[in-house]
Amino acid sequence: MILRLIFNKKNYLKYIGHLDLMRLFHRSFGRADIPIKYSEGFNPHPKFSIANPLSLGIESDEEYMDLDLEEKIPVEEFMEKMNKVLPKDVQIIKGVYLEKEDSIASLIAWAYYEISFDIRENNSKEELENIFNQWLLKEEIIITRLRKKGKKKIEKEENIRSFIGNLLVKQVKEKEITIDVLLRSGGNGNLRPNDFIEAMNRDTNLNIDLDSIMMKRLSQYAEKDDNIYKPL
Repeated sequence: MILRLIFNKKNYLKYIGHLDLMRLFHRSFGRADIPIKYSEGFNPHPKFSIANPLSLGIESDEEYMDLDLEEKIPVEEFMEKMNKVLPKDVQIIKGVYLEKEDSIASLIAWAYYEISFDIRENNSKEELENIFNQWLLKEEIIITRLRKKGKKKIEKEENIRSFIGNLLVKQVKEKEITIDVLLRSGGNGNLRPNDFIEAMNRDTNLNIDLDSIMMKRLSQYAEKDDNIYKPL
């Protein structure tokens, strides 16, 4: 039976990589005596998956995991056992058993980020909203990505305009700006927040101090018939 979970990832643990995060959960399932299911064969693996892995250095309020269990245990009991053995900066905050649902990895289509950064000149909130609105009126916002072709890596230009959803100016505090932005994520198109901020800085001439950038993933969404929704 599949238990779908939401967990967070904060503070210094934003620097833990995806494979280390998988090892952390695997060890924690054992320490909490969780009856997790394993694959069959000579080298059995624990059956759980984390959707849409985060880049290093980005905090998150909402990460998704699907976990296959040998036997059903109450969600409250599961969360209490796990949160006792997990670090305080990685905690499970919600869980629901699924009756029938696609895998979480195949569902995630959008991610919502909070991004803070410093700019060189003072701008009012209205001025910044106008700058961003004018930028998003463009039909094409081109970035260059490296793609593998055989053993070689080649540069390929890509129009990311359709990968950018809502962009809101959340707070302006002198030269410190905080925005919320919805970016395409997952297997059907993916825009990393670092690529987004580099393209925005290039096209708007805001002169962003790249060393000041702080990012947090606030939530993630699935999409069906042009509507987005939370998968839990």
